Amino acid sequence: MTDQKKSDQTTSSEKPWGGRFSEPTDAFVEKFTASVGFDQRLYHHDITGSIAHATMLAEVGVLTTDERDQIIEGLKGVKADIEAGNFQWSVSLEDVHMNIEARLTDRIGITGKKLHTGRSRNDQVATDIRLYLRDEIDVIAEELKRLQTGLLDLAEREADTIMPGFTHLQTAQPVTFGHHLLAWYEMLVRDAERLQDCRKRVNVMPLGAAALAGTTYPIDRAMTARLLGFDRPTENSLDSVSDRDFAIEFCSFAALLMTHLSRFSEELVLWTSAQFDFIDLPDRFCTGSSIMPQKKNPDVPELVRGKTGRVNGHLISLLTLMKSQPLAYNKDNQEDKEPLFDTVDTIKGCLKAYADMIPAIRSKADNMRVAAKRGFSTATDLADYLVKKGVPFRDAHEIVGKSVAFGVAEGRDLSDMTLEELQQFSDHIGADVFHVLTLEGSVQARDHLGGTAPDQVRAAVGRARNQLG
Repeated sequence: MTDQKKSDQTTSSEKPWGGRFSEPTDAFVEKFTASVGFDQRLYHHDITGSIAHATMLAEVGVLTTDERDQIIEGLKGVKADIEAGNFQWSVSLEDVHMNIEARLTDRIGITGKKLHTGRSRNDQVATDIRLYLRDEIDVIAEELKRLQTGLLDLAEREADTIMPGFTHLQTAQPVTFGHHLLAWYEMLVRDAERLQDCRKRVNVMPLGAAALAGTTYPIDRAMTARLLGFDRPTENSLDSVSDRDFAIEFCSFAALLMTHLSRFSEELVLWTSAQFDFIDLPDRFCTGSSIMPQKKNPDVPELVRGKTGRVNGHLISLLTLMKSQPLAYNKDNQEDKEPLFDTVDTIKGCLKAYADMIPAIRSKADNMRVAAKRGFSTATDLADYLVKKGVPFRDAHEIVGKSVAFGVAEGRDLSDMTLEELQQFSDHIGADVFHVLTLEGSVQARDHLGGTAPDQVRAAVGRARNQLG
């Protein structure tokens, strides 16, 4: 073995688990198996968990109060070092936990080695991830609420703005822009509910499960759970260290949220195109072309739409990671963090972009109105009108279909036809039909809970604001 290779390897005695081993870890294997490059972001939660653990150990008599105080002050000093940028992360110490413990021991001596009594890195990391994810869920919930508030404000502002509603991306019936935005809002309501439901299962504490079978020390898991703000300790030590359902569930929430944001994005991209020209996005949310000077590209919606794929991929990654693992903990679970971390970062960024952008949208009401008049959007209203006059719906459907065919041939909307022209298809049509055929009459006619009438839109906004708090 060369001197260089010897220097690249960590001797077994330098590892906390090194007593069993007779040769040093291979240099490549050491780097390959280390997680400190990405799990160091857990430092705050790792130290928080360790402080609670030390507090509990002193309470049950495993540590003295002096040892507890030394450990807690030492951990606070380590945290200060990390946040001041005075901490050297070591690959040879593998992960965030061992790096912090080693620095603690350097600071306070042999007492630092007592911190790990009654726990394992298995239950320690499971606790850290839950603490981290719980905090991130709370941040995400607030950003989601900010986006919801922005949607409600815009929907209220656009309660009277008429636009075409689409099915199959073909003009279907008139709606209002405010009503359309409230459809987006409803998707986010479900997302927010899923997020809070996920938080309930995140907020249980695995600490105390140790490696997989619990510990012989007289620990008080309920006390530690209270100190860390968990609802309760977990019930089964095997499941405690191996469970990653909560991370998968969070990524499932994230995939659905991103799917919704992607659908919003697709509509924004369409609506800002010259072919639709329904809305304007402020310049600060767009970019230009390096070759075509006229271009104003909706890059924020496009990028959010694109990022949906990576979040969906992270969900599949975690499902695949867990699908064949026997109980209890396996090294595979080191691969849970990067997908989870990137999912958190991605949805936080996308939510911020949308929460900032939505209030700045400006509608082009005249263009929306012109588009709503195309495609015979009030045809269903004419059919309903005939039914109210006593015509069976199927007959009314056929009558209106013939009227539309006539309009296609003549190049005119139903509302542009004369009474005589409409009456050639049914003598049930009277002069009062023209109120039905107006865009305003169409949206106002749906004056019921969940309908398109502007007053219903404003009432829905009010109910939503009350629920949102």
